[in-house]
Amino acid sequence: MTHPMQTAPKPPFDTPRQAPPGLESRMDPPPDFGESSYVGSGKLVGKAAIVTGGDSGIGRAVALAFAREGADVLISYLAEEESDARRTAELIEKEGRTCVSMPGDIREEPHCRKLVDTAVERFGKLDILVNNAAFQMAHKDLAEITAEEFDRTFRTNVYANFFLCKAAAACMKPGSSIISTASVNADKPNATLVAYAATKGAIQNMSGGMAQLLAEKGIRVNCVAPGPFWTPLIPSTLPPEKVKEFGTQTPMKRPGQPAELQAVYVLLASDQASYISGATIPVTGGVPFI
Repeated sequence: MTHPMQTAPKPPFDTPRQAPPGLESRMDPPPDFGESSYVGSGKLVGKAAIVTGGDSGIGRAVALAFAREGADVLISYLAEEESDARRTAELIEKEGRTCVSMPGDIREEPHCRKLVDTAVERFGKLDILVNNAAFQMAHKDLAEITAEEFDRTFRTNVYANFFLCKAAAACMKPGSSIISTASVNADKPNATLVAYAATKGAIQNMSGGMAQLLAEKGIRVNCVAPGPFWTPLIPSTLPPEKVKEFGTQTPMKRPGQPAELQAVYVLLASDQASYISGATIPVTGGVPFI
């Protein structure tokens, strides 16, 4: 048995700086998304899922785990992330599952409706929605945050979440699951991530309300709240000095790897979580989430 502090790379990291949204293929060390470790056991056989931000990072890890558990997956991503998305699609199809790849901007409600409509058209149904795509930028001065950037952050992280939940809930059947990626920032906002942290608080609150609203329809709604995780969002949005020491602030002295989130998303998507709704499950490397 390996000590949790020693199961993944520890800082300092010298990964190249990237422009947003960033590519997983250019990261050093590369994130671990469970390709060689995650073993499925049939928890999602016959289910159909949408995973936004499914090209890389947490989204790729979740999409792969879902496929290995027996689900077909539609991945949503930005056109600039096509190369990463192709790799994710290959991984899903290697498991004998269907992958539908849809680039586009989830800030726009028509595109969100198209994602849901396409999933239902291709799979015949929609059982699982994972709202994972996110945008963030770090700033040391409030004056640096433009109205345009603030709007982009909320439209990507909150508006898209609402658009997708609204469209999905209209066609989901009892037993379906909506899972949103919140953050430790929802309860412990980072001073340099004002806009992003605010969106994560909104996502957590909105999910709690939806869990109550959709209970009669038999749709469960939950959040996962990651701490610092090693994904393309990090080298493309944080200052180099923060990237170099990323994750050292946790008791485990390292960032989490996407593979370390797979089991939580699979649980929440599965029928085994039939009484879990309105919950936020923190995965923080030892940082208390209160």
